[in-house]
Amino acid sequence: MNNGKETAKWWILAIIAVAFGVLTIKSGGAVLFFEGEAREAAGDYVPFVLWFNFVAGFAYVAAGVGFATRWSCAPRLAVLIAVATLGVFAAFGIHVINGGAFEMRTVAAMSLRSLVWLTTAVLAWRWAKLSSAQQPHS
Repeated sequence: MNNGKETAKWWILAIIAVAFGVLTIKSGGAVLFFEGEAREAAGDYVPFVLWFNFVAGFAYVAAGVGFATRWSCAPRLAVLIAVATLGVFAAFGIHVINGGAFEMRTVAAMSLRSLVWLTTAVLAWRWAKLSSAQQPHS
């Protein structure tokens, strides 16, 4: 049962994931690969967090394309992204507790990433289960 409302909700997830991914790749890449304003503005960035977020940006785009095409593994990819993000956030917390330099905006950014991907994973998983339950079985 693929109605317009069901298609629209997957496209909304897809657009959010791809946009979030492209912005993540652009901002992370600017700090990682180019000397200048972006790197200076980044301040005391934590390299493993920055590298994770940059690489994860490609996974965000893949998940978004998966949502748009209804790729059956896209909800699992969203769960993997959420779990990995929480893991890196926890490692970042250990870095901070141990006195490592950091920027408060990293706390805010990782909080936002965690919230976005936990929400995305829950919605995608739930919608995929509902979708498969509505499919006629042979």
